[in-house]
Amino acid sequence: MPARPHPAAAFLLSGLMIALAVLGSPPRADEHAVLLIETRGADGSLLESIPLDQSTLSALPQTGFETHTVWTDGPQQFRGVALATLLAHLDISAAHIDLEAVNNYRVSLPVAEIGPDNPIIALTRNGAAMSLRDMGPFWLVYNYDSNPKFRTELIYARSIWQLERITVPAPQP
Repeated sequence: MPARPHPAAAFLLSGLMIALAVLGSPPRADEHAVLLIETRGADGSLLESIPLDQSTLSALPQTGFETHTVWTDGPQQFRGVALATLLAHLDISAAHIDLEAVNNYRVSLPVAEIGPDNPIIALTRNGAAMSLRDMGPFWLVYNYDSNPKFRTELIYARSIWQLERITVPAPQP
């Protein structure tokens, strides 16, 4: 009869195999990721929360471009929905919107500075959905190569990755 491994050794070996499988696998996009669009009242109370998943965002008109970024090597291909298209689809009009990442990084973006094609909420980079570890699943990105005005510290600061929430505050009187 063959010798059975010690229970502790078997436990350590199985844990090592699981860790190697997880760490050795490429990052995968979270197919259940949701971008929340929230509208707020004058008192800051939540009026509406609209969860948008990958498939809902993918069903909207898509746009894309190839550009270099300061965070990646070489040209990158981004594809997603233009922020202007999303706001129009949701019938959102505001002076500005606030964007928040998973790590609580926040930026404010004047709506007047949103163009028809820039920025986009990228859903894919180089043809693949982005995981949380890969700056995704949603990344507000500009076509930096298309115009020098997109290569400024202000625009870089607004290029928020791991985007999870867009808040539309109440209009100021």
